[in-house]
Amino acid sequence: MSLNHVRPWRNIYRRKSRQIMVGSVPVGGDAPIAVQTMTNTDSSDVAATLAQVQAAADVGADIVRISTPDQSSTQALKEICRESPVPIVADIHFHYKRAIEAAEAGAACLRINPGNIGDEARVKEVIKAAKDHGCSIRIGVNAGSLEKHLLDKYAEPCPEAMVESGLDHIKILQDNDFHEFKISVKASDVFLAAAAYQGIAEATDAPIHLGITEAGGLVSGTIKSAIGLGNLLWMGIGDTIRVSLSADPVEEVKVGFEILKSLGLRHRGINIISCPSCARQGFNVIETVAELEKRLEHVKTPMSLSIIGCVVNGPGEALMTDVGFTGGGAGSGMVYLAGKQSHKLSNDEMIDHIVEQVETRAAAIEAEKAAADQAAE
Repeated sequence: MSLNHVRPWRNIYRRKSRQIMVGSVPVGGDAPIAVQTMTNTDSSDVAATLAQVQAAADVGADIVRISTPDQSSTQALKEICRESPVPIVADIHFHYKRAIEAAEAGAACLRINPGNIGDEARVKEVIKAAKDHGCSIRIGVNAGSLEKHLLDKYAEPCPEAMVESGLDHIKILQDNDFHEFKISVKASDVFLAAAAYQGIAEATDAPIHLGITEAGGLVSGTIKSAIGLGNLLWMGIGDTIRVSLSADPVEEVKVGFEILKSLGLRHRGINIISCPSCARQGFNVIETVAELEKRLEHVKTPMSLSIIGCVVNGPGEALMTDVGFTGGGAGSGMVYLAGKQSHKLSNDEMIDHIVEQVETRAAAIEAEKAAADQAAE
């Protein structure tokens, strides 16, 4: 029996949206919320860009976006798309011809900015290229680049202007019998972005790409994104996300998964429950958790691990985790397995032993899953 069944206050009821395909990845409907990032290499450098795509895929990225500002980058895109382990979205701004070239190069999706792409005739050419090459399209509205007539109408970027921009371009796509699209209405201001996303969610059934654009550095951007995206996801809004950080794209993916994991919307890898540490700790909690995060990064199986410095909350937390360790003083602590007290362990042996226990449990879970899948066939 799932926790959500016995504890209905944990449930998130996702907005019903149409499902589209971004390459092999379904977006919308009942598909898992996809996690994206964006490369920051020179897009014409195939080797460097592919290395960054692979690094992002290794930590769980479902989709990777690549900026294609010039012809040399769209030429390189053909090899990148062919070798990439995940679908590639081509990021198009001022030149619609780059979108056409990207579609021809094998991009799974074209991201176009309504405020920059040009007039309707150019959008129609992009639509034709997407149809011809099986691409989806993301309409990427941004508060910082709204169309002039909307800024004249509303005097400043506001939720109403962003929603109107998005709906105008949805109409163009639909009038041209194109329906494989998703939409985003991003802003760097959390309140503006949240209001715009709520408005667009009510106005269309298109899949929604969530993001707080230009959120900032690793710490400040993570907090801003967690607040903005977390609240929208909690309301059931969002089918794919990108956390925009001035940091390594790998960190964007990690933060994205942590946001989803905290809401029970995606489960990948180890969820470490650890205390902030205090004078009661029986071992160095902070150093231990940092080392375990590194040592367990390769584990993709969803699991929970509690690392608690003392017996105040440790036993209670361990009852709800796959593996747990609670400090007990005198240089040793208690190991918990599957929520049950198992055995005492020296602090000196703790890290290696916990890694071993987690890997063993992960292997058992994967074996059980494989057996169940085989039985279902």
